[in-house]
Amino acid sequence: MCICVNCHYVDRCVTYNAVEAQHQQPHLTETPDFDPNEPSINVNIRTQEDVIEMEWDVVGCLSFKKEMGKWSKLRPGELVPT
Repeated sequence: MCICVNCHYVDRCVTYNAVEAQHQQPHLTETPDFDPNEPSINVNIRTQEDVIEMEWDVVGCLSFKKEMGKWSKLRPGELVPT
């Protein structure tokens, strides 16, 4: 799971904004202004017949500042992305 959902900077982060774009999800912000230090992204690639699916997850980041439930606070009632 992407560590960003519990990061203080999730709604301002350039990297998370790019992950949202890869997943074709609505952005928390259209104008992120926080450029994190050394984010690490895992990309899982799955194929089913002629369809290729890619899942992007930020799994490490030197700028990570834990704020449990930050994403949920910004999108109350929505399912947390996994």
